Amino acid sequence: MAFLARRLDSIKPSPTIAVTNKARELKASGHDVIGLGAGEPDFDTPDHVKEAAIKAIRAGQTKYTAVDGTPELKAAIVAKFKRENGLDYTAAQITVGTGGKQVLYNALMATLDAGDEVVITAPYWVSYPDMVLLAEGVPVIVDCPEARGFKLRPADLECAITPRTKWLILNSPSNPTGAAYTEAELKALTDVLVRHPHVHVMSDDMYEHLVYDDFRFTTPAQVEPRLYDRTLTCNGVSKAYAMTGWRIGYAGGPAPLIKAMGVIQSQSTSNPSSVSQAAAVAALSGPLDFIVERNKAFKERRDLVVAMLNQAKGLRCPKPEGAFYVYPSCAGVIGRTTPKGAKIDSSEAFATYLLESEGVAVVHGTAFGLDPYFRISYATATELLEDACGRIQRACANLR
Repeated sequence: MAFLARRLDSIKPSPTIAVTNKARELKASGHDVIGLGAGEPDFDTPDHVKEAAIKAIRAGQTKYTAVDGTPELKAAIVAKFKRENGLDYTAAQITVGTGGKQVLYNALMATLDAGDEVVITAPYWVSYPDMVLLAEGVPVIVDCPEARGFKLRPADLECAITPRTKWLILNSPSNPTGAAYTEAELKALTDVLVRHPHVHVMSDDMYEHLVYDDFRFTTPAQVEPRLYDRTLTCNGVSKAYAMTGWRIGYAGGPAPLIKAMGVIQSQSTSNPSSVSQAAAVAALSGPLDFIVERNKAFKERRDLVVAMLNQAKGLRCPKPEGAFYVYPSCAGVIGRTTPKGAKIDSSEAFATYLLESEGVAVVHGTAFGLDPYFRISYATATELLEDACGRIQRACANLR
């Protein structure tokens, strides 16, 4: 339509949300569909968190709060950063948004001028490039192939930096691959960044607690203190605490940046839900034993999915270090033909074939910037994963 802004021409709706909605619609119409598209734990929000929200409602904590977070939640976040990451922040260095996505978006809107560049590693979370474009920035995509563990190399980072570079966005563990950077790997990258004082780091740590096989999580400002004043350390309660619908994200960083992000938020959404903030206080301040128990289940699911996909003809599935995704290659099925005579010429065509032939919803790799791959979320019941992977094996076997 003529009155729509031209900026919309360069962005697209979230592919992961589109796949999830499609799976829901098919289920609602009676189709047998297993949705593996949503990055959402199937576990329930812990009881002590739900009780904190109920208590807040009964206590009348249902009014506006400070735009970027209550003092109680900011104090809990300050304590969390110190306890778990060795990072010292004050309340003035903390912001709370309506989900982690808003925190990232606020930071980009508050800092990017037209033409400013943001280095993004591919495969990437689908929203990074589009948020940069909405802020009139330029996404600079650096391919990080499977042969390199889907991770950024220092030499490639060095080559990507220009005088216009403002941010590097680093997501570890990663959505969509589950790849996670060791402390040594992070240090090699931060050594590069130290030499470029105009570049800031946006560290998306949303999957911090979802790591396996004795992997030790670290974050850039923790690994390299000289980057402390140039790093926005972003996190949230959605994944580890199974609180996706509560919509609480947060970040710690330089006070001037945090203040500017608050200005953006004050003119968009204003404060996050007061009740959700009370629940987040309980989440961040309460026991974490449930995370250990759930991670055991996630690890078992990961191992099941990796093993079954590697038995599917034409697929190859690396074993990730964290998050709850796998990112299998479907290069071995490209060029094959379905029983109905359709040619599989892309990961998108393969994902369509899986949905139409076997009722398995996955997200094609084009959405994440590195093909031919597809993403599966294993944050669902083990029996469903086993069924879904069996269907995928059958679908691959039926290709000619």
